[in-house]
Amino acid sequence: MKTEEHAEPTLRRAGRVAREAGEITEWDSVVETEVSHPHGWQIRRLRELIKRMDAGVSVNSEDRSAEKGECGVLKTSAVTSGIFEARENKVILGSELKRAKISPIRDCIIMSRMNTVGLVGANAYIPRTMSNLFLPDRLWLLTAKEGQVHMRWLAYVLGSPAYRSKLSSFATGTSDSMKNITKEDVGSLSLLLPPMPEQKAIADLLSAWDEAIEQTEQLIRAKNVSLRALVQTTLGRRAAISAGWPAVPIGSLFSEVSRKARNQRLTPYSISAGAGFVSQMEKWGKDISGSQYENYTHLKAGEFAYNKGNSKSYPQGCAYLLKQGEICVPNVFICFKPKTQAVVPEFFEQYFIAGFHSQELKRYITSGARSDGLLNLNKQDFFRISVPCPPPETQRELAEAITSLQAEIDLLRHMARNYKFQKRGLMQKLLTGEWRVSQEMLTNSVKLNPDQGKEASCR
Repeated sequence: MKTEEHAEPTLRRAGRVAREAGEITEWDSVVETEVSHPHGWQIRRLRELIKRMDAGVSVNSEDRSAEKGECGVLKTSAVTSGIFEARENKVILGSELKRAKISPIRDCIIMSRMNTVGLVGANAYIPRTMSNLFLPDRLWLLTAKEGQVHMRWLAYVLGSPAYRSKLSSFATGTSDSMKNITKEDVGSLSLLLPPMPEQKAIADLLSAWDEAIEQTEQLIRAKNVSLRALVQTTLGRRAAISAGWPAVPIGSLFSEVSRKARNQRLTPYSISAGAGFVSQMEKWGKDISGSQYENYTHLKAGEFAYNKGNSKSYPQGCAYLLKQGEICVPNVFICFKPKTQAVVPEFFEQYFIAGFHSQELKRYITSGARSDGLLNLNKQDFFRISVPCPPPETQRELAEAITSLQAEIDLLRHMARNYKFQKRGLMQKLLTGEWRVSQEMLTNSVKLNPDQGKEASCR
């Protein structure tokens, strides 16, 4: 990427106009005579660039996404990520179709006018018209005045951290969980507007990062599907029966870890479903072990801990393998370690992550969660649950295959995070004019040709 640094100062914090009295508040310190800005750029209000802001209509729907040949009403989550997620919709009841009015239109922006403080004003660019989808009354469709603004560039501006913060500042309402913004407030936003060719070049450049992010996340989704299939076909009950693996009590393979932390200096950890071991400082912002620290269980690498707390992901509790180091965990956790080298910890790690232990635990959990949120399960019953026991070589092979695929997914997630970080940095530089696109980029900027596809008709 070739860019040119520009030495002129950038736009100061854009403000808000007090429309009731026609006065300028402390929010609205931006006036063209006071603020120098990049050469050739203008300060404009959003209302000067946008022709319409139309809200949709709320219609009754089913709690599932629209399938082929069906029509759906968008959820506010369709725009919360800053990228338009068409699959975030609910299928509209047939009797309600006539009431649905406004569809996502190519080269427009959808903005949330009603949500929590952090999400109100969330918006996304629409790359193609989708006539089988409709907006609810909580979403606006922003349409540009012809020749005034490049809408994909505008979507990047409105989705930038600075403008998301400004939009959130407009939120009003008595409920913390549901705030509103008005068309007047949104229209009052001050923007640094580059010439149209530069808007387009900036949008094209940032779109390249979006494409890299989307391709990476598609790969993550595909590999997650492969991972689930691999786990199901190799570790599931049917796979165990088909392979002829014996089912044995977990107590015949593992023994309890009962050593205490005492006066050792160990970091107290907890277990979060789906995340595994998390330090108490990271989870709660403080060490909550207190006077119970001495009775915490001292856990070493290669040992497991089972958390009896139920969750949506693991209704019968979750177990994780400590990969490295030494920590201490609450003594209400059931901790255990392999009895012999014939047990490959990584195999059972994947077995527990997949949640295959849950069905067995149901046989021993006597009732629902206690008042402290823990399941009614004693240690003796835990060590009675049956688990598959393939030969050590098979355990090792399967563990390596699953771990390898998981490592690929983790690497892709790391790449996606890096792309997003890079994009955010570029947005800060390019959208403020601190970096100017080169003449070469202005001349050779490739015109976007989003796939418009076929518009599905529901009428």
